[in-house]
Amino acid sequence: MEATLEVVKRTGRGKNEARRLRVGGRIPAVVYGARKKGEAPEGVAVAADPKEVLRILHSEAGANTLITLKLDGDQSRVMVKDFQLDPVTRQLLHADFYQLAMDRSITVTVPVILNGEAQGVKLDGGMIDFLTRDVQIECLPADIPERIDVDVTSLRLNESIRLRDLPENPSWKILNEPDTMLVHIVLPKAEASAASTDEEAEAAAPGEEPEAAKKGKTEKDSADPPKKADAPKKADAPKK
Repeated sequence: MEATLEVVKRTGRGKNEARRLRVGGRIPAVVYGARKKGEAPEGVAVAADPKEVLRILHSEAGANTLITLKLDGDQSRVMVKDFQLDPVTRQLLHADFYQLAMDRSITVTVPVILNGEAQGVKLDGGMIDFLTRDVQIECLPADIPERIDVDVTSLRLNESIRLRDLPENPSWKILNEPDTMLVHIVLPKAEASAASTDEEAEAAAPGEEPEAAKKGKTEKDSADPPKKADAPKKADAPKK
């Protein structure tokens, strides 16, 4: 997604100037130039309309939106670098932008979106465990995707999708580890616990009595059988 934002230069600095701008319906912002090797990017102090900036941040692309910034009759391509919200009112207080070199790759974070109803949920009674909700990618500014779609329709119980399973896209490169798991289908916790108990019972050694059966024995059953009394010894015959 692309957007247009018009800003004006500001000369004042400090809290009083920021307060004055907000009362007038604008917020303080800074536009940083393109980064050069060994040099920190220079910043230009500007004032922006917070409603327009929030509209961009709340769009589907969010902070990854490619913005045409208009300043003093000039135009440049920028993205939101950082922003600050009031912790109570959630109003936008400040924003930073950075200029882009359209022929140079950048690194951005893109959300992962699941599509379809998994067979493991529909037919097997499983549930979706969504593990990785965003990934980092490297691409040219004009090729930033709004999201990465993942089709889960064919997933059955205990099956998963990892980053390496996604089709390659020539426009961007995923930077996360290929083995990173995105989603898998699992049993609900109660059923998984019951299945685990059954497996433990089946794994018991042959001939070994289950613990419950041992506890069920009565005291009489577990007592040793009485020993037979020894036969009385014959008395010795009287000597003559």
